[in-house]
Amino acid sequence: MKLASRIAILSLASGAACATFAQSSPTLEHIAQSGSITLGHRESSTPFSYLNGTQPVGFAMDLCMRIVDAVKTRTRRPDLKINYQPVTSLNRIPLIQNGSIDLECGSTTNNSVRQQQVAFTLNHFYTGTRLLTRRNSGIAAMSDLKGKTISTTAGTTNFQVIRRYIAESKFDINVLASKDHAEAMLLVESGRAAAFGMDDILLYGFAAASTRPGDWAVVGEALQVEPYAIMLRKDDPEFKTLVDAAMLKVIRSGEFEVLYRKWFQSPIPPRNVNLNVPMSDELRRHLNAPTDHANL
Repeated sequence: MKLASRIAILSLASGAACATFAQSSPTLEHIAQSGSITLGHRESSTPFSYLNGTQPVGFAMDLCMRIVDAVKTRTRRPDLKINYQPVTSLNRIPLIQNGSIDLECGSTTNNSVRQQQVAFTLNHFYTGTRLLTRRNSGIAAMSDLKGKTISTTAGTTNFQVIRRYIAESKFDINVLASKDHAEAMLLVESGRAAAFGMDDILLYGFAAASTRPGDWAVVGEALQVEPYAIMLRKDDPEFKTLVDAAMLKVIRSGEFEVLYRKWFQSPIPPRNVNLNVPMSDELRRHLNAPTDHANL
């Protein structure tokens, strides 16, 4: 066969494949054409998505890699390049919406408001808004912050929950909203805030990663319980079907529990600290009947 004819046939085959993706999934079409997939990651959301040196690692990152494997199979691109894009609480949804990232592998709450903007795959964790404070601060609950300052992260559901709690309780509590979790933690470390209000699992991660873990305590009743899930673009049902199937495979195979023990019940980088967080009853119930339902 002449080279020109061979190229023409390959071009037609490639065009047909892209046409199939175009009809079913804009995301898969883009990935197939570009030969790459872009994962959004956090820089300080231990143990879900954070930097170990310059490499993003974590529980959510591992789950996303299983999804990437499914995408490689679906697009027939075993050589698929993985691009990493750091995201924050403020820009993660816009970056999903405008196509800058294909999956957001972080610590994002799946709620009904966000489901109007983006889609979520099956939930993979449940957490509640609590407080991280110095062990000798005398703070054991939100009510102990009257007349004091609390730090939290802008663009998070925790910020909304804390503001609503303060308004309803009519407590005199000052709120400092930071651009990211690390900055909110720094406000407490430097004494500018008495406590850091955030998802309790992230607070355990910050305490464990500090130079003096014993100086810190996670306190207070959870203001509300929320599910975490990986974000993807809305209105792409074919891509969501693939992503959900990949997540379900991880859950049904038992690999989910292996990954959970790796990140929550074993020493993790960079300090090889064990968070010692057992799987919650709510998460265990979810694994028996996986869902992408929001709690809010």
